[in-house]
Amino acid sequence: MIAVLDYGMGNLRSVEKAFEHVGAQVEITYDPARVRAAKALVLPGVGAFPKAMQAIRERGLDELIDERRGAGAPVLGICLGMQLLFERSVELGGADGLGLLAGEVRGLDARGLKIPQIGWNAVAWKRESLLTAGLPDPAAFYHVHSFAPVASNGVVLGTADYGSEFVSAVEGDGVWGVQFHPEKSGADGLALLRNFARLGVDPPIPAAPGRRQTSP
Repeated sequence: MIAVLDYGMGNLRSVEKAFEHVGAQVEITYDPARVRAAKALVLPGVGAFPKAMQAIRERGLDELIDERRGAGAPVLGICLGMQLLFERSVELGGADGLGLLAGEVRGLDARGLKIPQIGWNAVAWKRESLLTAGLPDPAAFYHVHSFAPVASNGVVLGTADYGSEFVSAVEGDGVWGVQFHPEKSGADGLALLRNFARLGVDPPIPAAPGRRQTSP
């Protein structure tokens, strides 16, 4: 079972339906027992970073995510959920994130283009990954965002351009993240979700509990 984490922010039903479409068993939940029973976790999100982190902490999901990741359950962050994997964000005065990946979330350097970015964008892969296996390079995905993480410590999986280059996909220490919405990105988005579902069946070597990706 894949647990789609419910903290009151995000398009949960569309993510659930997309995973069901690729044959995965999925459940929307924040119940600790159900989260602990899950083979993989998905952290979606739409909205403001500080409010999201407040809601996550109020439901104890921050500790549960780290616990399950430490036990070897793959974690996928989608859109805001990807940003929450990082140490901090500057949005609305700033807030600390989950700290599973090193780096800071900052506003897009769109250089005169409209913010937020809404629409399709080509994502170029920087290295091979089980998450992106079989996908074209580049692959087009649907983005809706005003912020993106700044990371230079080897976790960058894919980048795109909107005025300037930004990080659109990451991988590191048992977690994956995508700035785009795979559930709204057609066949390639579904293929990516199918790849993630397979990670839950045959996950990578467990990370040590509490371990964080460190900066160079």
